[in-house]
Amino acid sequence: MSQEILDAVRTLLPTIAARSGVADEARALPAETLEELVSAGVLRMLQPKRYGGSEAHPLEFFEVVLTLAGACGSTGWVASVLGVHPWHVGLFPEAAQDDVFGADPDTVVCSAYAPVGRLEPVPGGYELTGRWSFSSGSDHAQWVLLGALLPGADGRPEFVTTLVPRADFRVVDVWDVVGLRGTGSNDVVVERAFVPAHRTLAHREQQELRGPGQEVNPGPLYRMPFASVFTTAVTAPVVGAVSGCLETYLSSMRERVRVSPAGGRFAEDPYAQVAVARASSEVEAAALLMDRNISALYDIAVRGEEIPMELRLRTRRDQVLGTERALGAIDLLFKTAGGNSLHRGNPIERAWRDAHAGSVHVANDVERALAGYGRHAFGLPVDDALV
Repeated sequence: MSQEILDAVRTLLPTIAARSGVADEARALPAETLEELVSAGVLRMLQPKRYGGSEAHPLEFFEVVLTLAGACGSTGWVASVLGVHPWHVGLFPEAAQDDVFGADPDTVVCSAYAPVGRLEPVPGGYELTGRWSFSSGSDHAQWVLLGALLPGADGRPEFVTTLVPRADFRVVDVWDVVGLRGTGSNDVVVERAFVPAHRTLAHREQQELRGPGQEVNPGPLYRMPFASVFTTAVTAPVVGAVSGCLETYLSSMRERVRVSPAGGRFAEDPYAQVAVARASSEVEAAALLMDRNISALYDIAVRGEEIPMELRLRTRRDQVLGTERALGAIDLLFKTAGGNSLHRGNPIERAWRDAHAGSVHVANDVERALAGYGRHAFGLPVDDALV
């Protein structure tokens, strides 16, 4: 099934690449692109089988993301983020999963995980109010995952994620940025919406690798760390965008050499040759380390064993450095391409903007992530919600 999805995506690449400029200008993915991703089954790859999903190996999902991002960074980003949400919904109580996917397995779910919402206990659940930023693909979503703080009995607030239907939230068009413009990462507003208790999930449960949804979704996919899957979903489209840009860049140079030796003089520049070598190595290193860690996590989940903290921290380390490596690669290409890279809309310029925009996501805070790895290596406790 996953190979069929990948094959379907590959047939879409020329059209998606052709629309990349449209998405950039419109500041959102065209509805046709989202419909094609849904029809190809991309957003159901990590969805529970009981709701028509594939429950695919996460590496197969991320391969699709890398492929899409190579044609359009914004499309890859939206596919990655929206594609992880059905997996997250699979950790919620069965009643919440039924609410979201019971009537339509192709329901699209967006998110804004920052715990800025206010929850007030009311009979049967909670009342939610707040405004969240950076909700990618929200224009196309029927449900949203929103972070909120719930007053605790001991006076300390508890971080929870809530599920809210379209009828209870509105999208505010504020997304006008430098890169990843086509992701439509607008604000989401909720005003005193009722959230039944079964549509909430405590963040501490996710950190402890458990969730009520595991009772009905016992597969290994749902025993993987939320933070590892989520942060990889942020890095994969960045690496994919740079990898796709590199391939386009090389194809263009080979064509120039083939057509005219004079036109291909730039290819004779040893500095450009070294830059390509370095850039390709950085991109491949980022992808290979991602593959290694996600495979290791999944294999342990398949065996039903406890996932060690060392592996979770290694995954976080390599994920954040994967983004850094991709940025280094695209910077090399941008500089060595000379004035050509300045033309708005060319593959290098757009990939450069998209990669740098993706790098400012909280999941790509390099120093904080690496400090956590170092603390654990020294035998010190680590308190990081993204591990």
